[in-house]
Amino acid sequence: MDSVFFVFLLPVLLAILMMGLGLELRVKDFIRVFNYPKVIFIALFTQLILLTSLAFLICIVLNLPPLLAVGLMLLAASPGGPTANLFSYLYKGDLALNFTLTTLNTFITIFTLPFIVNLSLQFFLSNDEPITMPAMKMVQLFLVILVPVLLGMALRAKFPKLTITISRPMRVFAISCLIAFFVFAVIRERYNLLEYFSSIGVATVIFGFSSLFIGYCLPLLLGIPDRQARACTFEVGIHNTAVAITVAISVLGNNTIAIPAGIYTIIMYTFATLFGIFLSRQRITYQESKQRLSDL
Repeated sequence: MDSVFFVFLLPVLLAILMMGLGLELRVKDFIRVFNYPKVIFIALFTQLILLTSLAFLICIVLNLPPLLAVGLMLLAASPGGPTANLFSYLYKGDLALNFTLTTLNTFITIFTLPFIVNLSLQFFLSNDEPITMPAMKMVQLFLVILVPVLLGMALRAKFPKLTITISRPMRVFAISCLIAFFVFAVIRERYNLLEYFSSIGVATVIFGFSSLFIGYCLPLLLGIPDRQARACTFEVGIHNTAVAITVAISVLGNNTIAIPAGIYTIIMYTFATLFGIFLSRQRITYQESKQRLSDL
């Protein structure tokens, strides 16, 4: 059942959700995003440099076992994915920015992920054998994101009233899918949760919370509007665990290296939901937000 879910049902569900997100977008949204390269640079710098450095620091400070340390570095090096776009959709982030960042980040990851994982293997395991990215997995990620989004945008352009009609049902469907994904992840790992949390739980909690916090606060402090900062926090704070698990099991051939990504899946849904609810309840202006952060 697990294999059927991950190989067929999950990609189909994500594709449907991505089409719903596409209904919210127009071409001019993407043009607008590229008028503000600063936010793209901040998000990519945070994702590729700050978070991988943070993950390495966590591995050293908590003295993680070598295989789990490699797993956490692999997780940190993984790109954002459809789930990040989905959370941004639910909690009023800049969707066009999210899709732009996901596309750029996924492409860059083809080169950075093997580099980071190779360094991690050499540092923690003294392994000099290089790895390569699973090309088909990256192609699948592009297809699941790009094609349904383009279809949704085309439907919006052709039938503009359709967006108004199905926007709310699609949002409800998205929330239902998130709940279903979370429940499935918990049930799937129910027998191993205590063992996994005892070995890597603290590290993934610190990494998960810090990713969301840094992803939101840093853009605000650097003058990015709140809506774009929300997009950044979900893009930076939600990693594509499917890529991390695939690399760990299929490429590195080690289930232990996949454990941090498995535990992070549960933590990710929990923290991202709570963080999104927190953001939704904020009624302060951007300038007030920036002033509060400066006062901390």
